[in-house]
Amino acid sequence: MPSIRTSEFPANALLARYREGGAYTDCYAVDVGRVVSQAAYVEAFYTSTVFKVERQLLAWFVSKPATDHQARLLASGQLDAFSAWTVEGRTAHQLLLCDFQSRTRSWLMSAPVDVNGSPGTRLYFGSAVVPVRDRRTGQATMGWPFRALLGFHKLYSRVLVRAALSRLSRTTAPAQ
Repeated sequence: MPSIRTSEFPANALLARYREGGAYTDCYAVDVGRVVSQAAYVEAFYTSTVFKVERQLLAWFVSKPATDHQARLLASGQLDAFSAWTVEGRTAHQLLLCDFQSRTRSWLMSAPVDVNGSPGTRLYFGSAVVPVRDRRTGQATMGWPFRALLGFHKLYSRVLVRAALSRLSRTTAPAQ
């Protein structure tokens, strides 16, 4: 399976404005040796076994359930709210979601790329965590939970991309 790596945002990334605004941002990328549509990537990401666990936790703890059918509708542009997120931005090759507390963003992007002389796709996944104002000092801060969970977040991001890749690899025909 292809290697997932940390990456810079492409120049047109919808998530880039958060980095410029002082939020924590990250970006992971992987090149796959076939054409994968944005819709196929988004659907594979949000219907992967790993993400289904997250969906179940969100259903239990914050009453924000979601189904595979809703993930397909989100992927195809027919739905603008999914579990704990709403669509903040969408283009033909990008999806930017905002969580219900407006604290985090999730971003997925697909871009054509040459892989060993053949058409392929670069799949991106990124996150942003927006700082909050400390009530005592008035300073923008990420808070101790962010610092405590950052290592897990970075690992989990790679696991999510790997799960989406696994799901995409099980499809019988290349997505268009």
